[in-house]
Amino acid sequence: MRVVTANVNGIRAAVRRGGLAWLAAADADVICLQEVRATQAQVAEQLKDSVFATWHVAYAESADKGRNGVAVLTPNEPQAVRIGVGDESFATSGRWVEVDIDSGCGPLTIASVYIHSGEVGTARQDDKYRFLQAVDRRLDALKRRATRRKGHALIAGDFNIAHAEVDIKNWKGNRKNAGFLLEERAHLDRWFGAPGSGSGPWIDLGRSLGGPGPGPYTWWSWRGKGFDTDGGWRIDYVAATKGLAAQAHTATVGKAPSYAERWSDHAPLTVDFSGLG
Repeated sequence: MRVVTANVNGIRAAVRRGGLAWLAAADADVICLQEVRATQAQVAEQLKDSVFATWHVAYAESADKGRNGVAVLTPNEPQAVRIGVGDESFATSGRWVEVDIDSGCGPLTIASVYIHSGEVGTARQDDKYRFLQAVDRRLDALKRRATRRKGHALIAGDFNIAHAEVDIKNWKGNRKNAGFLLEERAHLDRWFGAPGSGSGPWIDLGRSLGGPGPGPYTWWSWRGKGFDTDGGWRIDYVAATKGLAAQAHTATVGKAPSYAERWSDHAPLTVDFSGLG
């Protein structure tokens, strides 16, 4: 099974830049999208002439038009779709959608998530912390549910947090900025354990399969020379419960060959699993 997660930075813009063609060529079994920034009808319009026209799209649209939006695309209709992370204040935020499917290793829940970028000293940062607390609770619930059902869970998306110094090129200059605050990174410690330990209840597959770092990064600003000098951040994740993580064998960041060929400010992350077909 192949899972691809990608922050498309607006699906309509990504399609114009060649993003949909990239995703079609990826030959994925599951695709998780973030920052779709479109209505359900607009998403369908973008997909109608592609290989994804017949796929099921589980989509959490944002009440703020033109913002957020997360999706899980699967070739077949999932057994269930749930929108929202469990905190009603985020029910229409377009930041969390999850589906249940069958896999070769039992029931599998897959969630696409877009965590707030935040901004220090503002209400945006307060919202980010409240959302992270809701994610804490949801991850605990999904892990218990997977154990009870003798299944697995996978969370993919843009977390907007670099976990460790090796996950951001200019870590010294960003210690007081959203995305690399100790308070934010503490949530990732709860999920994954301390950086490099693999001791948490969830496994960060981008790191466990991607080597010790620095990088591979998944986001570079549109501005400046960060893309060309690889001055990026690793903020896109695929996280799995431990039984599922044991089936994962490769994780690949699809960084564009050149700045001109970028179709998002993020690069997609692809994880391949054995025994889940």
